[in-house]
Amino acid sequence: MNLIWLVRMSRWVRNPPSPQRVKLVLGVIALCLILVAIEHFWGWPEWLTVNDTRRGGMPRL
Repeated sequence: MNLIWLVRMSRWVRNPPSPQRVKLVLGVIALCLILVAIEHFWGWPEWLTVNDTRRGGMPRL
C-alpha cells in the first residue's frame, strides 16, 4: 500500500464525510450496479448501437 493512501485514510478517520455524502456515493454505486445488471441480463438494445461506418471492416460483435 502506498504511503499517500495511508495519509488519505487518516484524514478520513479524523474528518469523516457527512451522511448525505455517504448516501450520495452509495446511491451512485447502486445505480451503476443496476445498469450493469440490466445490460448483462437483457443486453444492449440494437437501436442504441452506433452504425459502423468503416470501409471493408468486419462488424463488431
